[in-house]
Formats: sequence, C-alpha cells, structure tokens
Amino acid sequence: MNEFFVQNTEAIQKILSAYPAGNKRPAVMPLLYLAQRTNGFIQKKTLDEIAEILEITPTEVASIVGFYTLYHDEPGGRYHLQVCTDLPCALRGADRFLQDLCDNLGIKVGETTADGLITIEEVKCLAGCHHAPLFQVQGDGDISYHEDQTVDAAMQLIAELKKKAAEREGTNA
Repeated sequence: MNEFFVQNTEAIQKILSAYPAGNKRPAVMPLLYLAQRTNGFIQKKTLDEIAEILEITPTEVASIVGFYTLYHDEPGGRYHLQVCTDLPCALRGADRFLQDLCDNLGIKVGETTADGLITIEEVKCLAGCHHAPLFQVQGDGDISYHEDQTVDAAMQLIAELKKKAAEREGTNA
C-alpha cells in the first residue's frame, strides 16, 4: 500500500469499519477529510491512494473534491475565507464586498496573504442569501459562518484569526 495508507492505517481501518463489507465507496468523504487534515490539502497522489483503497477510479474521488468547497486540492492559508457570490448574494453586495476585502488584504481571489494565514475564495451558495454578504471560515479544524458582513467587520475577524494563530505558535501578532 502507499504512503497515505501506511501513515493512517488505524484511522483508515476505523473509517472503513463503519460501512458494510463490500461497499467501501461511501467512505470517500471521511477519507478525504482525513487526508486533508493530515496534509492541509488533498494531494494528487493521496487522491489516487484513496481511489485504490475504495476500489473506485481517481476521477470519482476527484469529482467529490471538485464539488465540495470543504476540500482543497492545492495548498492554501491556515484559514480559508470563502465568500458566497451566488446571484442572490451578489444582489446584496457580495461581489463588491469580496473585491473590497481582497483590496484591503492586498491579494486577489484565490490568493493567500504573504503571512500564509488567509486564503480568500469565491464560492457558490452558503445557504444564507438573506444575510449576505456572508462567508465561512475554515481553519484549525473548525468552520464558522459570518453573516451580514461589512469589510470592517471581516477585517476585525481576520485580525482576531491572526492573533489566535500567533498565540498558538507562541509569537506576538
């Protein structure tokens, strides 16, 4: 077996044991989560290993990664700030909010801040259109939602995330 399996044998076996024998396919999402938690993102070789473990094609695994915004197939910041820009959110100012937020951070959508902490992403549908602009933050194993946002409020939250990261690293923000 490959590197992912060797490094996570016990956790993989535990995940697989939750599903009926002969039907490993439903374990794809928990295995992807394990891979991302282990590496920070889902590497191509790990995607292939998960396909091998589940006896499905790499394309089937990749389609899950591509569909769900909770999975990342490229390295990014410690925190992924995902702004919904679906049409109803755009009508409530999400596009301008996203642009202004990026301008304040000095990055473009899809980029990561120079300190490696914040990656800004554009996503579709966080199921809160009536509270747009809104975003979710993924990082440190948590997901939090922030509705009815202003750029100032988002920048304050980012400052708090940076402070929290610095405290965890034992440095000053």
